[in-house]
Amino acid sequence: MNIVSGGFQIVLALLCLAGGAYKLFAFEELARMPATAALSRGAWGAIGAFEMVCGFLVIVPGAMKWMPTLTPLAAAALVLESLALAALYAHYSLQLAATNPLVWVAAMALMAAFVAYGRHTPKPPA
Repeated sequence: MNIVSGGFQIVLALLCLAGGAYKLFAFEELARMPATAALSRGAWGAIGAFEMVCGFLVIVPGAMKWMPTLTPLAAAALVLESLALAALYAHYSLQLAATNPLVWVAAMALMAAFVAYGRHTPKPPA
């Protein structure tokens, strides 16, 4: 479970960093999609920055042994963000294709949920 969760963490971080950078720095290309009109350029930039920060927090705290509780919190935040984006994208297209961003945010939500669950360490009862 630990190895699978670690692999999902790495893939999730790469998806977040790449997707966040795309939303933040390549808005002209992102604007070609119909779903982009639902939010302003600033909102897409904020979502991109949020994804990049969460992608960073999914890996670094656990790897550095510094505040490892940030990892499941960042993953849980990514679940919520991915579900909100999935709802936005589903409004425009339910097609199962690699070109539909709904497929990617749904995969990201599943991976983030797995990481959040796998890295959450419940405290023993006192």
